[in-house]
Amino acid sequence: MKKSLLAAVSIFSSVFVLYAQTEPQKSPVMEKSPAPGVHDARKQPAQTGPPPPILQGTAKSEAPSAKRPIETNAKPIDLSNFDTAVKPADDFFMYANGGWLKRTEIPPEYSRWGSFNELIEKNNDALHTIAEKAANTPVDPKLAPETQKVGDYFTSGMDEKTIESLKTQPLADEFKAIDAMKDRQDVLKEIAHLHSIGVNAFFEFGAGQDDKDSTREIAQAVQGGLGMPDRDYYTKTDDASKKLRDQYVDHVTKMLTLLGDNNPGDEAKKILALETKLAESSRTRVQLRDPIKNYNKMSVRDLQDLTPDWNWSNYFNDIELVAPGDINVHQPEFFKAADAVFKSTSMDDWKAYLRWHLINAAAPELSKDFVDEDFNFKDRILHGTQQIKPRWKRVIISEDGAIGEALGKLYVGFYFPPEAKARALELVNNLKAALADRIKTLEWMDEPTKQEALRKLAAFTVKIGYPDKWLDYSLLTIDRGPFVLNAMRAAKFESTRDVNKIGKPVDRTDWGMTPPTVNAYYNSNMNEIVFPAGILQPPFFYANADDAINYGGIGAVIGHEMTHGFDDEGRQYDAVGNLRDWWSPQSAAEFKKRSQAVVNQYGEYEPLPGLHVNGELTQGENIADIGGVKLAYAALQKALDKNPQARQQKIDGFTPEQRFFLSFAAIWRQKSRDEDQKLRLTVDPHSPARFRVIGPLSNLPEFQKAFGLPDGSPMVRAVDKRVNIW
Repeated sequence: MKKSLLAAVSIFSSVFVLYAQTEPQKSPVMEKSPAPGVHDARKQPAQTGPPPPILQGTAKSEAPSAKRPIETNAKPIDLSNFDTAVKPADDFFMYANGGWLKRTEIPPEYSRWGSFNELIEKNNDALHTIAEKAANTPVDPKLAPETQKVGDYFTSGMDEKTIESLKTQPLADEFKAIDAMKDRQDVLKEIAHLHSIGVNAFFEFGAGQDDKDSTREIAQAVQGGLGMPDRDYYTKTDDASKKLRDQYVDHVTKMLTLLGDNNPGDEAKKILALETKLAESSRTRVQLRDPIKNYNKMSVRDLQDLTPDWNWSNYFNDIELVAPGDINVHQPEFFKAADAVFKSTSMDDWKAYLRWHLINAAAPELSKDFVDEDFNFKDRILHGTQQIKPRWKRVIISEDGAIGEALGKLYVGFYFPPEAKARALELVNNLKAALADRIKTLEWMDEPTKQEALRKLAAFTVKIGYPDKWLDYSLLTIDRGPFVLNAMRAAKFESTRDVNKIGKPVDRTDWGMTPPTVNAYYNSNMNEIVFPAGILQPPFFYANADDAINYGGIGAVIGHEMTHGFDDEGRQYDAVGNLRDWWSPQSAAEFKKRSQAVVNQYGEYEPLPGLHVNGELTQGENIADIGGVKLAYAALQKALDKNPQARQQKIDGFTPEQRFFLSFAAIWRQKSRDEDQKLRLTVDPHSPARFRVIGPLSNLPEFQKAFGLPDGSPMVRAVDKRVNIW
């Protein structure tokens, strides 16, 4: 009953993350949706900066004046991670990471394991400590108000005895309401209610910035309603897809059996049939990457004409959206087909479908039988994960999704030193200067387009560490009662905040990730780059390391997010975040020629036998990877120009340039299970980790020079095939 990773920004924004998490770092329950209410959680007196970690028993060494990063034994360059039997010219990913790959086993509770996961684990340990301290701190009005909610949420999640004894009892009223439906008007009312507690049944609806007026939030209607990760799982006819559909039906059957349904097998088949109809009218992941085709703003009357068999006014009333205004209907053809499904589906089938989507959303916060079956399909079958995470870790993940800014506020008070933020901002400014230099000297872009690009770059908003204004959770009730009800109330709180945005000016203080998140993102509508405190640690960022290490790590991350502003999607938005064509036809044609070369290059990669990277789906991320490392290298050269002595200094036997590329390879160190890799080749816009290293570096003459690689090497693309955009 949580928002997705980026729901706080909006599930409808053009947001590009650095790294798609393996397993959800937020519990999948109650994904973002609007709900009744008028409270704007940010319309409170500004609470700026990180708070003191006011928890009883906090040691002096943990006071705000002595903030400390997460402890780590990571070395910037660890020679034991290398495989020197592999030449840098043949496979730089294996050269830099082969030793680690040989000795490392993927932990049974993960479907892939690498640098991101190692840091996520350290952050989870830190959050665990904070939550336990909060749980053991008596209520005191002098304490930070977040302390009680953080402690109570954790306590309710750890109360396994109560969770097991209650089973689905806390949701009894929800199931009664579904069973009491008598007609389609009741169905729509129930869909609206489920949306209000974060269950995205049938379709998705919420607030998002107007793509052509980024100062305003408007209503957004989007395809949805599926129980499997992607529409392709319903539509492909190969044997593997057919087998997965059978496994899905078996999974739904087991979940409905646990609920006590009388004919769970028949219901599961009908649920699959209903979802298949929705999938068949849904756009593919590649089609969804076109922001122009996803912009279809229409009046309520036009939307009503599109779906004549359900009443949008009733839906808006049920979510207490008084003035919906114009609505961006991302996929009109989906809603036209959904109208036919709405009309033709029987009441019994609707009841089964809505029961399924409620329990599918709530399962991780329920008793062990639901948790285990939920894990079996979503993690074991889809990702190949062998073992469920321990309860405390699942509760921390759920809490970060539910009240992430409350937990994060305490986290940064303990663990995010001010010097980390200052150093990161310095790196950002240096990367911006490198990109400005690059734009000015581009041989393929004409002058008018260059000036527009420079204006967009100058307008970038930079967010580092944590929000300037924290969410006010005072109207959210969190107690030590049923865990699933805390999750539901948190989802409704977020949904209330979301629906209240519609028709209002955009709040540019919003964050789409919580402070402890090990990730980063670029938001086209905001024209902003965001780096949470969680990622500003080794192996991405070392407070005391040489410039080469930090430019190769967090510098490449910064460059990646900046480049998203100028990838195939991001380039379609202007300096203020509006979807506007600011490119001359000649420059646009030159860009498309170069971006097609990226598509072609990555489409050749074959992570598993017979399965290739989808060059179209991963195009934007690949452009950002190539541009990010190139810009970070240019920024490093500027830093070395100011310190000639450092340029001549070898550390661990490597030049600064070599350390830069080794640091870059280290952040993408990773192993994956085959099941996870197969799934991600369908749904993930990022290339597999190995190709995020060899793909960009094989295009860079700077890399070839740093390691003295001969022409014709596997790690050196032919000059006429090299990709050179940013």
